[in-house]
Amino acid sequence: MKLKQSSLLFFALINILYFPLMAQKSTYSEAIVKKANAIDQKVIAWRHDFHQNPELGNRETRTAAVVAKHLQSLGIDVKTNVAHTGVVGILKGDKPGPVIALRADMDALPVEEVNNLPYASKVKTMYNGKETSVMHACGHDGHTAILMGVAEVLASMKKELRGTVKFIFQPAEEGAPKGEEGGAALMIKEGVMENPKVDVIFGLHLNSQLEVNKLSYRPAGTFAGIEDFKITVKGKPSHGSQPWNSVDPIVVAAQIITSLQTIVSRNIKLTDNAAVVTVGSIQGGNRSNIIPKEVEMIGDIRTFTNEDETLIVNRIKQIAEKTAEAAGATAVVEMPYQTHYPVTFNNVDLTKAMLPSLQKSAGVENVLLVPATTGAEDFSFFAQKVPGLYIRLGGTAKGKDIKTVGPHHTPEFIIEDDSFKLGVIALSNLVFDYAAMTKK
Repeated sequence: MKLKQSSLLFFALINILYFPLMAQKSTYSEAIVKKANAIDQKVIAWRHDFHQNPELGNRETRTAAVVAKHLQSLGIDVKTNVAHTGVVGILKGDKPGPVIALRADMDALPVEEVNNLPYASKVKTMYNGKETSVMHACGHDGHTAILMGVAEVLASMKKELRGTVKFIFQPAEEGAPKGEEGGAALMIKEGVMENPKVDVIFGLHLNSQLEVNKLSYRPAGTFAGIEDFKITVKGKPSHGSQPWNSVDPIVVAAQIITSLQTIVSRNIKLTDNAAVVTVGSIQGGNRSNIIPKEVEMIGDIRTFTNEDETLIVNRIKQIAEKTAEAAGATAVVEMPYQTHYPVTFNNVDLTKAMLPSLQKSAGVENVLLVPATTGAEDFSFFAQKVPGLYIRLGGTAKGKDIKTVGPHHTPEFIIEDDSFKLGVIALSNLVFDYAAMTKK
């Protein structure tokens, strides 16, 4: 989304006139640091609690209750049960100004934790009809705790606050269960960006492969768009000893998987943008001597342009259907299957304007311009509605070999306790600095 021409000029003037002055620590910035220091152990305790009690998407009832109770204790107006389990808090400053939204996601993943932590998750629940372990394997527990801390800091500074802050605690960022709506798209559908109408939105994501006390950012496309798929290959079953009587869907599925990998290597102009096609699961058959009737595969694609997305979608359907047809089988392609997120786009002018705020929070040397990532984020839906800025927050110990760190969405994923304070400071500064820029 592009800002209006008048806004572009405004941000240009701000960079020339305002931010050189803002580089000197302001009174409110010093107050934010002091308050973040004072509540740091509380934020860590919240995060430990959420980590030990993770909940899957659209099922974050306990988490939402903890969040709502805390916001209400601060005198913030609270609305619950938004998009199933979402919580929205509204804090009105004593001075006029813009409406600034801050977003944190609350959901965990169906992953079994292997970390030896005193607050490690032991939770199990049902997912897709099967019992599964549950773990905060992407840092959403930290996001929630950080935004609770920001709410406490800003509520204590209500007299100095310009405008209104809307705290959005979102369910189901990882995707709603099959057959359900959820996440940012449903929150928007239910009016979260209205009443009062949001002018700008900020968010952050913990990164296990970035050192503590560092922030990273990228203007324009920062996270890829994602679309998942399901391919069902239908063949003809037979005894394993008589494959000539079958149309073997396992062999066909293998051929499809291999051919799908040629889409990125042969159809996408990789010098312009990255792209990914992944098959993450294949299910078919239950015995060594039985050729099954069908095979199911699920996977996803990652792209940075609408054109690349359209090309890949068409090629997946063509490859699956024609490969199956050539073998005497059929392939049914469902795309999107459960999830479809657009590219997470950081408004270029907003990013440039707020960079000094990030540098003030972490130190110039600790704010890194990084390449785009093929991970995906449904913050993208919010950033389609208003100018948005989504940054990454370091979560691994200083000096640790990044290659040895557990990646996101894995049982080894871990975030250090001293990661969160900078998140509280950065989001709080973004609120005050943006409001100061846009006095009404």
